[in-house]
Amino acid sequence: MTVHKSLRRSGRLTRSRNVLTRAERVAQLKSEDRWTEGRSPLGLPKVRVVKMVLGKKKKKKTKEEDETTDQKEE
Repeated sequence: MTVHKSLRRSGRLTRSRNVLTRAERVAQLKSEDRWTEGRSPLGLPKVRVVKMVLGKKKKKKTKEEDETTDQKEE
């Protein structure tokens, strides 16, 4: 049974996943030069999943805030 569209979360795959699909594992092995052409895609070796850390965005200072911080420093 599937989940109704209204109940799904919009950004559910923004976090890093710890399980890759077979195609993703083959692509990562190719990028690491550990894949030989003609090899069976079954029984693939383990592939390390790099977890991405998403930091919070810093607020941009406006000109007024820059001027007030410059005055405080003096």
